[in-house]
Amino acid sequence: MHSKKLPKINFIGNKEKIAGWICNNFPKKTKTVFDAFSGGGSVSYEAKKKGYKVISNDILKINYILAKAIIENNKSQLSKKDIETIFKGKPFKGFMFKNYSRVHFFPKECMELDLYRKNINKLSSLHKKALALTLLRRAMIRKMPYSRFNILWKKVVQLRDEDFSYKYYKRKRAYHNQSLKHHFLENLESYNTSIFDNKKKNIALNLDVLKAIKKVKADVIYLDPPYTGTMNDYYSFYGLIDNYILSKKIKRFKNDFIDRNEALRNFNKLFSSLKKFKYWYLSYNNQSYPNSNQLLKILKKYSNNVKVIKKKHVYKITGKNKKKTNTEYLFIIKNK
Repeated sequence: MHSKKLPKINFIGNKEKIAGWICNNFPKKTKTVFDAFSGGGSVSYEAKKKGYKVISNDILKINYILAKAIIENNKSQLSKKDIETIFKGKPFKGFMFKNYSRVHFFPKECMELDLYRKNINKLSSLHKKALALTLLRRAMIRKMPYSRFNILWKKVVQLRDEDFSYKYYKRKRAYHNQSLKHHFLENLESYNTSIFDNKKKNIALNLDVLKAIKKVKADVIYLDPPYTGTMNDYYSFYGLIDNYILSKKIKRFKNDFIDRNEALRNFNKLFSSLKKFKYWYLSYNNQSYPNSNQLLKILKKYSNNVKVIKKKHVYKITGKNKKKTNTEYLFIIKNK
């Protein structure tokens, strides 16, 4: 069974609600789409649904694995036997226990994660391994207050106390205390059925964006860089999962678009590297630096054919009622 429905990802800045709007603006003759900052994969997934050959790239290992699981993967699903393999055995004190006990997870949870990581290596294909790690990503994030890993342990413990959470936020957040296995199995069907074959050889890459740009040929390049001046520190949010996958602590990556002092230089460096692509599509919003007018001015240094369309978009920040409406811009650039 295939649903062709993106499963729940929980990725800050994910474009799931507007991915259709973005892809509907691609030129009619488009055959190949290069998603250069693929993140949570929503635009890549929508492009795959529309029958394009999709090349997804992200510098975060877990985002690459996510794309490998649901974009590059056209047929592999996790079987009952695979699930038995993943959860078989006794939890032990490995990398997660040694580095993240009472830092992000309780010791028992870390030992379980160490076991599951070891067992995933026993699965029969790279796509099955990617799908299993993507489901564990979902499970880890469901247990983490605010769905990111830059929360201090004291706050994690406080917010995982259901009585405290209800007293101060009127929500018990019981899902934080459900087991990793529970979350994995709860999401298994939606992830399995999201896998489908669009009859194209889709590709997932794990490269610095400038290296990926040199390597890839495509009709359209879609750009969704971290929005400078907003919540955009993806290394801090999700780098722990990369550490878990690799069983070692990684260094902060370059070209992360976090530093306001470097933002203008980064955009110029990015745009100057795109000459070989006929069409560029750039997502942006009204909370970012530089602002849309400044960004337009930069873009016009590289093309005389720049169109801007916009759409209201609600980001759920945190909690039940705290939502913020932004204006989402789509810059459409036709290169000579």
